[in-house]
Amino acid sequence: MKRKMTDTLLDWKNDPQRKSLMVIGARQVGKTFTISDFGKENYRSYIYINFEENPSLQSIFSGNKNIDMIMQRMSVEFPDVDFIPKDTLIFLDEIQNCPDARVALKFFTIDGRYDVIASGSLLGVRYREVSSYPVGYETTLDMHSLDFEEFLWARGIKTEMVDMVKGSLANKEPLDDYVLERFNAHHREYMIVGGMPEVVMTFNETNHFGKVLKAQRQIVNGYMDDATKYAKPSDKGRVRSTFRSIPVQLAKRNKKFVYSDVDGDVKGWSNVFGGSLSWLYDAGIIRYCFNLSEPALPLAQNTRENSFKIYMRDTGLLMSMMEDGISSAILNEDVFVNEGAIVENVTADMLVKSGFELTYFERKGTLEIDFILNINGIVTAIEVKSGNNKQSKSLDSIKDRYGVNRRIKLERTNVHVDEDDIEHYPLFASAFLREMNNRSRIE
Repeated sequence: MKRKMTDTLLDWKNDPQRKSLMVIGARQVGKTFTISDFGKENYRSYIYINFEENPSLQSIFSGNKNIDMIMQRMSVEFPDVDFIPKDTLIFLDEIQNCPDARVALKFFTIDGRYDVIASGSLLGVRYREVSSYPVGYETTLDMHSLDFEEFLWARGIKTEMVDMVKGSLANKEPLDDYVLERFNAHHREYMIVGGMPEVVMTFNETNHFGKVLKAQRQIVNGYMDDATKYAKPSDKGRVRSTFRSIPVQLAKRNKKFVYSDVDGDVKGWSNVFGGSLSWLYDAGIIRYCFNLSEPALPLAQNTRENSFKIYMRDTGLLMSMMEDGISSAILNEDVFVNEGAIVENVTADMLVKSGFELTYFERKGTLEIDFILNINGIVTAIEVKSGNNKQSKSLDSIKDRYGVNRRIKLERTNVHVDEDDIEHYPLFASAFLREMNNRSRIE
């Protein structure tokens, strides 16, 4: 599968001041395949070490961290590999199982003869004790599951077609009806399948949603095993309970996360379950969307950390936690299915993968805006609608009361700007929002 991370890795390789690289991300988002493919294609010499599969190789990095000594030990394990200065990539996978290798990244950076990329479980990288973190000597990249554009590529949509759609969005020009329906159909697929590479591959090969669901649930079970692996025994059940509550939390009208909805019989909910959310976040399973005290720049200084929504980082995995039949109902555009939670989750996912930080604005009973973004220094209100509701009371109110002039409505529609200067785009446009705004500034 074509991944944008490959271009990012090439930029890193071509940087004369590059440091050792740490690629983080949840399990099964494609880190190992992407980095391995990059190493084989772009270096004359490539070494792959997986500390989970081969724990004995941890001894390479024990003791003296002198690079000549490390490479000497490595030559014993890899006698047929030539270590070519400036043209060798060493990929250290599952590095959380070898803290000494994490320490060695500093010395590889200082030495500069060999490029090193490390990767591993998010929880392991964050929670495994390391004697000395290579602060200042490593660059960190966060890798997500496939974004919507990568999903389109995987489904056979040519880059030229995607670029044409981006151009229409940037220029606020309506899309051809056929193109609009085709992209809408792929957006519905993306909501159901998500972006986990194994799941997308299963969908491409079988076109069978039952097999897609099975693959998704296997990943979810693996995530739970990973999240509870590092948790204290007393926290393991709470992590699972909190995780299972996410579809229920999103199904509520305002979708605000409420601790008592995890277990109403437990007192002191935030103290009991707050740590469980941290585990899920650190495992790369969920993301936060914080409420704002006011919709004004800088957004980060106006966030209310005790008021937030929770979204799954991959909407396909959220779908796998819901009742049977929801997927087919969404695919067939069943109007009797309340898909608001799913549409909002996939929008959050697409926005984050475009580089946005998530915030929202809500005043009980008076005003609720799904997302507030900083787009090129302009506060922008985003409303997401799964149906065809023509009213925009919240968007009108946030302009009148708070002076937020840029307002966007994502819905089942074609591109247009209405008489109140509200911009209307199809739901899939959230994947291209940052790029289309940058493009419109250049043009």
